[in-house]
Amino acid sequence: MLSASIVHLIMSLVDLYTFLIFVYVMMSWLPSKRGVLADIDYVLGRLCDPYLNLFRRIIPPIGMVDVSPIVALLVLQFAVRLLLILI
Repeated sequence: MLSASIVHLIMSLVDLYTFLIFVYVMMSWLPSKRGVLADIDYVLGRLCDPYLNLFRRIIPPIGMVDVSPIVALLVLQFAVRLLLILI
């Protein structure tokens, strides 16, 4: 059985990654990114794109809307909660 502090750490890391994906998706709505915003977008892309690309390969965009981040976030939240239940 994992201690409460390890479970709390796992949940905090998943919540942080969820927040990073959310910010990355919201930044895609900005028309142009220059300076600091471009740097933030680059870093977030390096952190989030490997995970999001798993879902982009499976789920095609609907018109101009990419719904894969929604599915990716749902899978992430479901998987970590299932993992914590099983541990």
